[in-house]
Amino acid sequence: MKTESKRVTVYFDPELHRALRLKAAETDRSVSDLVGEAVKASLAEDASDLAAFELREPEASRSFEAVVRDLESRGKL
Repeated sequence: MKTESKRVTVYFDPELHRALRLKAAETDRSVSDLVGEAVKASLAEDASDLAAFELREPEASRSFEAVVRDLESRGKL
C-alpha cells in the first residue's frame, strides 16, 4: 500500500543545499528521498530514546543535590 506524500517547504543554508543536491545526484536519489530518510532516522532515534526512558522509569531517582551531598560526605569532593 503506497501512502500519499505531503508537500512541504524547507529552507537550507545554500552550502548545505548544494551538498545535498550533489549527494542526491551521486546516489541517484532525490533530495526529497534523502531528507525524508534523515527525518525518519531522527524520529526513530527519538523513539528509541523514549523507550529507554520508559524502561528506566521504575528506577529510583535522586536529586542532583542529594548526589552532591553524598559525594561530599564520602570525601569525594
